[in-house]
Amino acid sequence: MECLRLRVKDLDFDNHQVLVREPKGNHERFTILPSSLFDPLQDHLERVYRRFLTDLDQGNAAVVLPYSLARKYPNAPEKWIWQFVFPSHRISQDPRSRESARHHASPSSLQKAVARAAQESRIGKRISCHTFRHSFATHLLESGHDIRTVQDLLGHKDLKTTMIYTHVLQRGGLAARRGQPPRLIPFIARNRV
Repeated sequence: MECLRLRVKDLDFDNHQVLVREPKGNHERFTILPSSLFDPLQDHLERVYRRFLTDLDQGNAAVVLPYSLARKYPNAPEKWIWQFVFPSHRISQDPRSRESARHHASPSSLQKAVARAAQESRIGKRISCHTFRHSFATHLLESGHDIRTVQDLLGHKDLKTTMIYTHVLQRGGLAARRGQPPRLIPFIARNRV
């Protein structure tokens, strides 16, 4: 859901970061936006922007805003920065306001895309959306990042939760040390959600 709830304003290409809003535990955080994702993500945003312009012309460009932001900023639901990075293919009726709006893509469509990509890659292990989170944490630790940095990037409140990843490395607390920024190898499914 953290991925699906991303809005255009949450992507900061200049500072290589993503603002994760409304995560589990409601503790907003910044995480890494690797430069290797810039071009594919900007291509994706161009397609989303073209759809947004079409929606705007048809009077369907509104998105659902969290909490009371729609009242505070009445024109915001039709602004580009508030649009979802991964919008639904369909316009739907917001159950709260009863207005037509484009919501984010469904979690099941993301899960199906990941499952399809995993099958096509012929990886002999079970892969889910959550696998990327585990992989991200493990790679950070393997590349020498300290456990507190990993804790911040994952949004864990308790360090004990983050320490679970050191057991995967079978090196205990010695797995984490200060190091250079991570070199991430992104996974981009051919079938974008």
